[in-house]
This record gives sequence, C-alpha cells and structure tokens, in this order.
Amino acid sequence: MLLGFMVNPITIGAQNIHDDGVDVSKTPPRIIRACCAFGYDLKLWGVPFVSIDQVISIDDLGEHHYMGNKSEGIGTMYTHKGGFIDVGHLRDQIDWTRYLYTTILNSRGKGEVVLPLRKEAGRKTLYLNVPAQLDDSDCILLAGKITYDLSLWHEISTWFGASTIPMLPEKFSSFSVEDVYSNLLGVHVGMKTLHSKLPFNEAATLIITSTLDSLAVVKTAKETYDAYDAVKHKWYTNKKRIPSINVTLKRDLDVLNSSHPWIVPNQTNAIEDSIVLEVPLLNTKGELLTNFYQFTIDLNYRFPVEDIFPGRESSLINQDDFDVLLNKITNDLEIMEQNTLAEKK
Repeated sequence: MLLGFMVNPITIGAQNIHDDGVDVSKTPPRIIRACCAFGYDLKLWGVPFVSIDQVISIDDLGEHHYMGNKSEGIGTMYTHKGGFIDVGHLRDQIDWTRYLYTTILNSRGKGEVVLPLRKEAGRKTLYLNVPAQLDDSDCILLAGKITYDLSLWHEISTWFGASTIPMLPEKFSSFSVEDVYSNLLGVHVGMKTLHSKLPFNEAATLIITSTLDSLAVVKTAKETYDAYDAVKHKWYTNKKRIPSINVTLKRDLDVLNSSHPWIVPNQTNAIEDSIVLEVPLLNTKGELLTNFYQFTIDLNYRFPVEDIFPGRESSLINQDDFDVLLNKITNDLEIMEQNTLAEKK
C-alpha cells in the first residue's frame, strides 16, 4: 500500500498557526529531541554497567509540544505495517515541517529569500523563491519536501563524520532501518497537522495516535521487545558497544523518492499490506517542488570531494547531489561487507 499526501483544497484549509508559539526568527536545532539507537540493551564504550533501553508503548506517548517538552513520550515502538518507529524522529519532523511552512508563508511573493541554517558537516543554506500565487496547500507540500531533505542530509552527514554530541560519532546509527521511515512519517503527519483547524499541538497529538493506529502499532512494550529480539544479530547487535559502526548490521539507503518499512520476518501475527511512504515531489499542479527552493551545503573537510564528485571545482552541493552521496555510502557498505566476509574465512 502506498501512502501519499492527497490534498482537497475545497474541503481542507490551512490553519492560522502564527498565534501559538512559532518563532520564525529562530531556526530550530537540527535535532530537537533525543534520538534512539536501533535496538535495546545496547552498551556504551567506556561506560560499564549501563545499557540503553528506549522502548515505549502507545500509552506512553503523551501530548505533542512544538519544540519539545519533558512530558512527551519519545522512544521506539513496533508497528506491523510500518516496522519500527522512532517517535523522537517523528516529532522532530512534525515541528520542522511547521517551522518551514511558516517561513515559506512569510517569504511568499518576496523573490529570493536566503535562510542560513546551522552547520552540519558544512555550512547549510536554504534559498526560497516562492511565487505569490503558490497556495497554502502547495506551501505545505513544499515545507514537507524541504523537511525531508534536511532529515536526509542528517543521515548522510553522520555517515561522513558529523555528530550532534562532540566526540561521539553517529556513523553507527546512520541510515538504520527505522530512521528514514520515521522521518518521512513525521513529514506526512506534519503536513496533515497543518491542514487541521485544531490548534497545532492538539492536532499533532491526535494525528500521531491515529497514524500509528493505521500502521497497526503494537499495544505493549513487550511486543516491541519481542520484535527487536527477532532481528537481534541480524539487523543490529548488542555484542558491540556504541559508537562502534558494527552495532548496526542493516541499513536502508533506498530513500530518495519513498521509504519502505522494514517488517520483522516470520511474524506469527503479521499483518499484510505494509505501508510505503512517498516523498512529496510535486505540487498540486504537477510542478516539481524543487522549482521553488534550493538547499545547499558547502562541504567540510570530512568529504573526499574530488573522489565523490570528480572534476568539480567547488565543494558546494545541493539536494540534487544526494543520489551521488548515497551511491558512495552504498559502495562503502559493500566494501565493509566484503572485508568482514574475508576476515571470517
């Protein structure tokens, strides 16, 4: 089953979101909430007697709060139609979609608007050129596409050495099987929330729950633990310590235009028709959303630019270059797998 984002502009109208806490003068941090490593009972290098366990149940969700709140439930849970969901990732993309939508509305009809973003493996800049006639529904789709690009860049950049916490490399979790799906799910929930007439946080809270229900979320934390146990030492292992790259055994790089859920194999209670999420690529008139923005990164020293982009004189890339970087990561993983097999012989 494909889950796209269909808009009926006659029956659905974008809400006024300017009166409940969006400060467009302040760019949110790339990571608003704590992320979860894939798996449980994971150990940190150099920290004995401590294990990471971030499994939650549907009853732990609580209310959504723009830019986060301690009362929010964050962690991972399993769904039969969407695989593992990282709720922190999901919530972050909801908030980024909202922030960017507000920014897009404020830039509409003003020509090129330049939005400097925080550094992440290089200097990031968003260039918007939103025509006055682009309606609210298309602005929501545009916000969703840009949000997805930003989330995808985080996965790419961490593979090449970027990290949120100094001295703690995040390459071990880059493109783990739940990350991209959770991000894109947050984009879809964020877009749907922006079409609600309810206050943003209330709408997000309700839509998160209904979306997880539509994915056949498990009802107990034990069921998520059981799902993790079914893929232990196949998709992840707790025999290595974070931040070892070998903690994560499977990664998902088929992510440019859609995201397919990773469903635990041989489930006795498996539900068919897993839900594939589509990346918003076109507006309601069939025009490419990339016509209205450019997301650039001036790559830092961590990237072998000459090897990845032969003949390119500049280290400046944009969202259209992501496929080249994904191919590079795919090749890196193939070499790692070959070396691992050779060591076992």
